[in-house]
Amino acid sequence: MTSSSFQRTLTLPASICEQAAQHLEQAARRTVDGAGIPLKAFRAAADSDYTLPVSVVEQAAGCLLVLATETAQTVRPSVLRTTIGIALCLRDAVQAVHQPALTTRFW
Repeated sequence: MTSSSFQRTLTLPASICEQAAQHLEQAARRTVDGAGIPLKAFRAAADSDYTLPVSVVEQAAGCLLVLATETAQTVRPSVLRTTIGIALCLRDAVQAVHQPALTTRFW
């Protein structure tokens, strides 16, 4: 059997999706590599109850971290913190999906 026990999609809060879309728009304007695909997905997320493929969420987190790095010297600290916070929230959601479920059977 080669099936994966990990989820292929995850559902995010609407506020996170909306903020991520705003920051991904900035990343796309700055031509951050790979920002286009997650931007389209996050823009359309409301149509799918904010359920996104895990790989797209992971790609979005990476793009936002690149955006934060590229703009660190030119934006207000609060904007930088927000960008990094959204990126880390997305990354944490992806990592949570990849964690195997604990069962009490082995304890």
